[in-house]
Amino acid sequence: MISELTKSVEYLKGIGPKRAECYEKMGIKTVYDLLNHFPRNYIDYTDPVPIGKAPVNEPCIVKGRVVKKFPEARIREGLSVYKAIFTDDVTDLVIVIYNSEYLFKQLEPDKEYYLCGRITGKRVRKEMNSPIVLSADTEEKIQPVYRLTEGLSQSMLRQTIRNALTVFNRNIYEPLPKSVMQENSFCSLDYAMENIHFPKDMHACELAKHRLVFDELLVLQLGMLLMKGRSRDRSGCVLKKVDMSEYYNSLPFKLTDGQLGAIDDCINDMQRDFPMNRLVQGDVGSGKTAVAAGAAYFVYKNGCQTALMAPTEILAAQHYDTLKGFLEPLGVKVALLTGSMTAKQKKSVKEGLESGEYSVAVGTHALVQQSTKFSDLALVITDEQHRFGVEQRAVLASKGNNPHKLVMSATPIPRTLALMIYGDLDISILKELPKGRQPIETYAVTGKLRERAFNYVRQHLDEGRQGYIVCPMIEENDRELQDVKTYAKKLSEGDFKGYNIGLLHGRMNGAQKEQIMQDFKEHKIDLLVSTTVVEVGVDVPNATVMVIENADRFGLSQLHQLRGRVGRGQYKSSCILITDNVNEESVKRLKILSKTTDGFKISEEDLKLRGPGDFFGSRQHGLPALKIADMSQDMDVLRDAQNAAKKIIAADPLLEHKENSYLRELVDKLFEKKFIRQLGKCD
Repeated sequence: MISELTKSVEYLKGIGPKRAECYEKMGIKTVYDLLNHFPRNYIDYTDPVPIGKAPVNEPCIVKGRVVKKFPEARIREGLSVYKAIFTDDVTDLVIVIYNSEYLFKQLEPDKEYYLCGRITGKRVRKEMNSPIVLSADTEEKIQPVYRLTEGLSQSMLRQTIRNALTVFNRNIYEPLPKSVMQENSFCSLDYAMENIHFPKDMHACELAKHRLVFDELLVLQLGMLLMKGRSRDRSGCVLKKVDMSEYYNSLPFKLTDGQLGAIDDCINDMQRDFPMNRLVQGDVGSGKTAVAAGAAYFVYKNGCQTALMAPTEILAAQHYDTLKGFLEPLGVKVALLTGSMTAKQKKSVKEGLESGEYSVAVGTHALVQQSTKFSDLALVITDEQHRFGVEQRAVLASKGNNPHKLVMSATPIPRTLALMIYGDLDISILKELPKGRQPIETYAVTGKLRERAFNYVRQHLDEGRQGYIVCPMIEENDRELQDVKTYAKKLSEGDFKGYNIGLLHGRMNGAQKEQIMQDFKEHKIDLLVSTTVVEVGVDVPNATVMVIENADRFGLSQLHQLRGRVGRGQYKSSCILITDNVNEESVKRLKILSKTTDGFKISEEDLKLRGPGDFFGSRQHGLPALKIADMSQDMDVLRDAQNAAKKIIAADPLLEHKENSYLRELVDKLFEKKFIRQLGKCD
């Protein structure tokens, strides 16, 4: 990167150390960072409406002049009101300004201005309170609006960005190869930078945005391909074809075509000269664990070991039980390693892994501890990868000789988002549910029908089935939400008196959670009251009914995950969503969930409604933050960027050519070098 652009923002006129701290709060440290602090929207003054036709209580732009100013009116101490008459020579309105003598003085009589704001009042007396004022002789009729922090104003930020553009114009560079520029008819980077911040018209703004969105997604995809490419430069544990019929014949059920295809994908990958890097993505209950067991069996038949890392002890225990059931009858020894085990238990398991006694290890972050060593680790499986830090995945992989990697995700991710998050992986998708699974009936109701819902739950319990009631909170710090502890007590003494009620939440230690889940599996508990800790890893086929309180507080994908805890056996199952929030968006979201059980369709809708930033509830997926691209709107640009990235990497696998030098710097900057290096796939 050109050195002038990497200088601190203090380098710019008008920014001292104190103001630089304000910028740093927004993640802006350098001139380059400032240039990439893009407007969140624009005020377009090019097409004002006549005052008489302006909509009431909606944002609008009007043009006119000040014809009269009134003296300051002091309403009370600390509150001054300034008023002026503004006209477009057909209709008048009153400008009302609170506590800003400076702004009021700026309004010169008989001079033309644009006003931006909401008009209130009636046809006879229209008002606009605290408008944004722009002189009509200003050349820049489209004004950017930026995200701010305390200590900065729009006018300050605009002026500082103008100064940054001056620096950029002294150091113009072009990161895109000429072939990409010509193929896509892109504007130059200097045109894009100028017109994203201060567009001459909205067409120029769109050209600029299209170019900058492409650049950002191209750099993201190049980083992913670099990671993928580096893994292919290094030999993994090349395994040989083996007879898998013993595994298939031993299963108590027939695998779906999707499961068989995913196992074949894994087996083919693990016979190549470079490590497998595959994602098995499946909806709730699609049978990913049977695929993992098949891959582990293939590795075992080759005389090597497999490690499966899960994000929670409950999920690790679940996988351990399942893999043990699938594999131990075939002579495969499976071990469980979690943080809550005793020192003696951990020591025994670790010795067994190092000696090769155990062929499969299932565990939590305990697997990545320095003292955990493997005899011959050939396959690393991570479940719900977006819940792990990059470092944990990298450390686990480092315990083998460049082992194969399999990622499992029960979070159905829209293909566009999957291509972003898992751009360095090959993808296998499981869409079918195992035979015998019945669709889950879903109902969205208000709290007025809670009693009927509870009657329905009691019917299931009386038939010998089990159920869940899910609450969003652990502690009573929000009066609107049910505190799970208090709520469980209330249910056990009221609506569900006489039934065995269990309580599960994230503040419990691993041993407590495990005991509760074991009791639930053994039907010592009829009704489990829980927070979202049951979202993954709980498989009780006898549980057939779930009630989710305050359902509007959850994302659609999370509700779908929770719903997937029922319907795991042969019995018809139901999920009841209770909410008292009946605004249009909440109703729309819950209707989507009621109409379909297809997690991929639901995730597409969730992405549209909430955007990629909130898709996982928090930024757990490890991706660099995007500045301008929006995955819910820029799918076509993403595809173009992926195609361009593949061509660039095919011609220059390490981005070493001179024409790609800026792209390589941008990749390193976006991924902070550390991100790539920790995965052990890039310098």
